[in-house]
Amino acid sequence: MKFEIILAPEAIEDLNGFKANVRSEVRDAIEQHLRHEPRKVSKSRIKRLRGTKRPQYRLRVGDDLRVFYDVIDDAVEILAVIRKSEADQWLQQFGELDETDRPG
Repeated sequence: MKFEIILAPEAIEDLNGFKANVRSEVRDAIEQHLRHEPRKVSKSRIKRLRGTKRPQYRLRVGDDLRVFYDVIDDAVEILAVIRKSEADQWLQQFGELDETDRPG
């Protein structure tokens, strides 16, 4: 099954802030990993985020970039494309906590 890829306006802004070669690397990773199996968790590439309702997943692109996204029916909504160093801050600011998935 092919998933539709939807870029949120903020993700488009994020992408436009990178050089062309980085944008190309991100687009290739999205196409390769999210077009057909966006929920296929792996140790190094795709991670299901715990404790958050949104975003649901994180895709690692290279050593420095992270793509945060949700899977809704047959669509993948890309919420943000950011540097690893900014990921924790972004999650604190824009992530939505899942109160039913809290530890303890």
